[in-house]
Amino acid sequence: MMKRYSLVFVFCFLAFSGCKQDRHSGHALNLSSAPDSLELFAEGIISTPLNERDIAISSQGDEIFYSLFSYDNSIRTLIHIQKKGKSWKDPEIAWFAGKFFDLEPSFAPDGSKLYFISNRPMSETDNTADHNIWFVAKNDTGWSNPQPLPEIINSGSDEFYPSVSANGNLYFTAHYPDALGGEDIYMSNFSNDHYLKPERLDTGVNSVNWEFNAYVSPDEKYLLFSSFGRKDDLGGGDLYISIKDDSGKWTAARNLGPGINSEKLDYCPFIDWPRNAFYFTSNRSGDVPDLITSIKEVEALAERSLNGMGNIYWVNISVLGLENP
Repeated sequence: MMKRYSLVFVFCFLAFSGCKQDRHSGHALNLSSAPDSLELFAEGIISTPLNERDIAISSQGDEIFYSLFSYDNSIRTLIHIQKKGKSWKDPEIAWFAGKFFDLEPSFAPDGSKLYFISNRPMSETDNTADHNIWFVAKNDTGWSNPQPLPEIINSGSDEFYPSVSANGNLYFTAHYPDALGGEDIYMSNFSNDHYLKPERLDTGVNSVNWEFNAYVSPDEKYLLFSSFGRKDDLGGGDLYISIKDDSGKWTAARNLGPGINSEKLDYCPFIDWPRNAFYFTSNRSGDVPDLITSIKEVEALAERSLNGMGNIYWVNISVLGLENP
């Protein structure tokens, strides 16, 4: 019953938010104007008082997917926004989502597939309810029905946050028996149209702490991910980058620093290379007055975007010093 009420609230909130912005002409999102310093992305449209995370943008820049959670995480669903002409339509629950826990969308670099995480059953007899990697593929009429990746990827354990390189190699988060820490980053080579057994990345990336939510660049030169518990962690978990050297080894990851990271959890990195924009999710909040004198003040702080729930931030990739592949 609580889940049903939460889902109704999410739908009502999206409808209200869309009407409040512009019920006639759509939303004027400009993905090509990433700021030179960190900013909240699309406040009031995508970044709202709810819990948003995990953004994915098509290479053509005409579709956006992201995860939307209810306050208590009893709802975890995927939101879709499509561009029509010069404006964007209102955010909607993705056509394949809304029943299960669906989250963490990720486009293939060529836009042919959208990967995501779901706890939906893998088959009619599956009752494990663990999280696995699924995808929908583009076809002549639109998108296919959701399909799971094969069992060599989707084990009896949870798999999270898929990211695919241009050659099809798959990077994801898992806690397998050979993990160094709480969670690690794994990679499965894609060879002859088949995934090979996933391998844990070496200690340039993984550690005895927690490593999760890795994004790989199409050319597999850069790997951005989150880690919690490292000595240089600024707070609740920071974003790091590892660069592959000429021998094919991932170099020791470095913290992206206070210009990106905060004392709160910073995670879910994504780079929109065609438009030179770096996105990530953060649970940072706005300033709180030293003295609260009314309930209305509390309500106003809770109802603002910077209320400590997840929001999506963006900045030009020039601040990271990366070369566009």
